[in-house]
Amino acid sequence: MSLVSNFQMMAEYNHRINEQLITCCQSLPTSDLVKETHSFFPSVISYWNHILFGDMILLQRLAANNISSLSLADFSNLPTPKSPSDIYHQDFDAIVVLRRKVDSLITQYCHDLSEADCEHYISYQTTEGENITKKVADVTQHLFNHQTHHRGQLTCILSQLGVDYGCMDLPVIVSEGSCK
Repeated sequence: MSLVSNFQMMAEYNHRINEQLITCCQSLPTSDLVKETHSFFPSVISYWNHILFGDMILLQRLAANNISSLSLADFSNLPTPKSPSDIYHQDFDAIVVLRRKVDSLITQYCHDLSEADCEHYISYQTTEGENITKKVADVTQHLFNHQTHHRGQLTCILSQLGVDYGCMDLPVIVSEGSCK
């Protein structure tokens, strides 16, 4: 399996699992979405905002380095990520709109990504001011790892709220695998 086909599969997983979790969260009253979780982030809303932060900041770093078909213009109507604790929206419906826009960018990015792109190095500054140089493949892998990590925390909170979020296994969610 090539890196690109793997990333395309992960983009499809990201899209499908986000839609699955959006449906779960839409079944909750607002009071549960903003309720203190006593976990890494203070609320379900905060988890969604943080996952968006990670996606947008990494995609913007890739766009700033002219990777794939992303351009900084793709982000002109999106919030500018500044801090891991950014709150873009408190209203879940607004989060859903933003989440779908970002998922579309992730899918576009992975669809247009080439194996040669994956071998490039990009440089950027972290939110803490550290200068970093990483291979595009590693940054892209981190994009998906970051989402998965925090969705795992989110599903723990949903479970505590009595929500059955369903199966999250990659071979089930993207049964076609990387062979589309």
